[in-house]
Amino acid sequence: MNNKTFKAALFDLDGVVLDTEGQYSQFYGEIGREFHPEVQDFAQRIKGMTLSQIYEAWFGGQTELQAEITRRLYKHEANMTYEYIGGFEDFIQSLRVAGIKTAIVTSSNDEKMENVFRSRPELKEWFDRILTSKDYTASKPDPDCYQTAVRLFGAQPKECVVFEDSVNGLKSGRASGAFVVGLTTTNPQEVVAPLADLTIGDFTELSLPLLSSCRPS
Repeated sequence: MNNKTFKAALFDLDGVVLDTEGQYSQFYGEIGREFHPEVQDFAQRIKGMTLSQIYEAWFGGQTELQAEITRRLYKHEANMTYEYIGGFEDFIQSLRVAGIKTAIVTSSNDEKMENVFRSRPELKEWFDRILTSKDYTASKPDPDCYQTAVRLFGAQPKECVVFEDSVNGLKSGRASGAFVVGLTTTNPQEVVAPLADLTIGDFTELSLPLLSSCRPS
């Protein structure tokens, strides 16, 4: 590994590794129309929020309704397709060949991850660590999740690169001190660019040499 190469690459899951954001938009669009019809862009407003953050912001104190939405969400996730973001498979393999450590850093819970692994069991082999909501106490945009991953790899933040798509995730990565690559899979370029050090549409636009060349000295 040369001194321009990152020691660890940390990936959000939805909208970064997996092309699932459109399916979540469909689900939360239906929830918004049913329970918050006064909010025209409900699905977009909750992008990057954890389920508990969504409940606190939009369904506070409505315990039975929260349970019903959770039930519907789990059913929806069990029937989702989990396709990869363009170019991801080749890019993750290039990191492995280069000896760069890799981690998924997601706010997803165990129920969701069981669905993912049934569809994509190879993820357990491609990543050195898979961190989920149970592995840290503070949710994005707090940097705790990425700081936790950095510590697990015995690295410094500046030696790590974070891949994110949501506003909360981008803020979390930046606050951790890591180099941030923003994907425009969920939000437009003008939203992502101010929160990222490098912006891409998907991984077909990125190579390890290009990424290494962008790393600050």
